[in-house]
Amino acid sequence: MNKITLSLATLALVSSQAIAECTSPDAPTIPDGSTAAMEDMLAGQKSVKAFQEANLAYMQCLEEGYTAAEEAAKTGTEEEMAAAQEAYTKGIDAYNNAVSQEEEVAGQFNVEIREYKAANPG
Repeated sequence: MNKITLSLATLALVSSQAIAECTSPDAPTIPDGSTAAMEDMLAGQKSVKAFQEANLAYMQCLEEGYTAAEEAAKTGTEEEMAAAQEAYTKGIDAYNNAVSQEEEVAGQFNVEIREYKAANPG
C-alpha cells in the first residue's frame, strides 16, 4: 500500500471516528409560558442560549469530520471511498438534524414567550 492510499484510508477512518465523537447536546426544557413566572422564562432563555452555544460547537465538530470525509471520498480505493462517503453522509445527516433541532427549540421558546405575554399583559 503506498503512502497516499494509506493516508487516505487513515483520513477516512479518522473522519468517521471524529464524527462519532461529536456529542449532541440535549434540548433544554422550555417553560410553559401560560403559567411560568418571569424568572422561569429568563431561566428558560438562558438554557436555550446555552443549548444554542453547545449545538454550535457540536455542528462545528461535525463539519470538521464530514469535511475530512469528503476529501477522503474523492480518491483512494473503491472500498476507502465508500467508507468515506458513508462517514460524510452520516456527518451531513447529523448536522442537518442539529440545525432542525435548534430551529425547533427556538420556535417552541418563541411560542412560549407569546403565551407568557398573553398571560401577563402589561
